[in-house]
Amino acid sequence: MHFRPPESLLTPAMRDVLRRMARAHRPPFHTLSPGQARAAYEAGSGVLELPKPVLARVCDFGIPVRDGHVVAARLYAPSTEKLPILLYFHGGGFTIGSITTHDGLCRQLSHLAGCAVVSVDYRLAPEHKFPVATHDAWDTLQWLAGHAAELGLDARHLAVGGDSAGGTLAAMCALLARDSGLPLALQLLFYPGCASHQDTASHRRFAKGFVLEDIDIGWFFNHYLRDPADREDWRFAPLNASHVGDTAPTWFGLAECDPLVDEGLLYADRLRAAGVPVDLEIYRGVTHEFIKMGRIIPEARHAHADAARALRHAFHLKHRP
Repeated sequence: MHFRPPESLLTPAMRDVLRRMARAHRPPFHTLSPGQARAAYEAGSGVLELPKPVLARVCDFGIPVRDGHVVAARLYAPSTEKLPILLYFHGGGFTIGSITTHDGLCRQLSHLAGCAVVSVDYRLAPEHKFPVATHDAWDTLQWLAGHAAELGLDARHLAVGGDSAGGTLAAMCALLARDSGLPLALQLLFYPGCASHQDTASHRRFAKGFVLEDIDIGWFFNHYLRDPADREDWRFAPLNASHVGDTAPTWFGLAECDPLVDEGLLYADRLRAAGVPVDLEIYRGVTHEFIKMGRIIPEARHAHADAARALRHAFHLKHRP
């Protein structure tokens, strides 16, 4: 069989984005302090995104969690109706990212799906190491289930979602929701982290030059995890969960040229084998982070539309033109 080098898999548009990134000479995250990395990520977060849709409701509020901290949250809604809700956790290796960096994506999902989206600023490492982010994520979901009516929303139809590290948190919440008897309509996972160790074939194949590099993954997790034992905790690695059956139906949006693609496939296979309905899309020729590049990358726009379709189906919403 003829071996194709990884670079040849990229679409022309994705290849152009990588060339632009290289020309910009931005310092890699692993060479920065966490604060510097957050500022750099925020500064570049909207450059390749689509224009932001105007929504009927966008408001900031706070959600109290178990230790008295109040997690900042932002509600997006395309109307003032009593809408179903997607609780969204941003990506960023548990170390960077915010409501602001994912504002455009959350607006797109709300606009296209016709549902409310609540985005939360769970606490980040290294100031707040594992399992603080997991506690914040689960506490915000429980709070939303009990207080959605106060926001004019419909708690009977609730989903969780996220990208990358946020996808890990969403998958974890879906397992805890099952154990707690909290019904979820969907878990929406963009290239989630699912494994204890970064040792799959895709981690080796796409280790360098494909946006999310192996050395940066190590930098993120070294900030987030307290010790090696945390890697084996299923709240960090959902593949380690003893039982994944009876969780919410799952939509996966994976990137072909992404270190995380294999572990996403492994988790999807595990869910399917346990009888969970799984809908999976692999977007060919694109890298990690592609969903935030809709201005340049057509596959990002396709992923937004596919995710919105999955949400409408889960929430029994009518098709939007």
